[in-house]
Amino acid sequence: MRKDVEKALAEVRPLLEADGGGIDLIDVSEDGVVKVRLTGGCCGCPLSSITLKQGVEAHLKKRVPSVKAVVAA
Repeated sequence: MRKDVEKALAEVRPLLEADGGGIDLIDVSEDGVVKVRLTGGCCGCPLSSITLKQGVEAHLKKRVPSVKAVVAA
């Protein structure tokens, strides 16, 4: 599942980078929880929680059905 998550994050990464941010994959648990770290401009952005849930999590769940949640590290 980790490789699938990495591929899906590679699709999201350019969108974050366009706004000066980034994302690093920290861990993928067996129960489908993906742990990521937002970097760059995303780090202190007040909208980062929305980006994480409505952007990153929604995309990962669509591309990798076994993903249950995405959480910030």
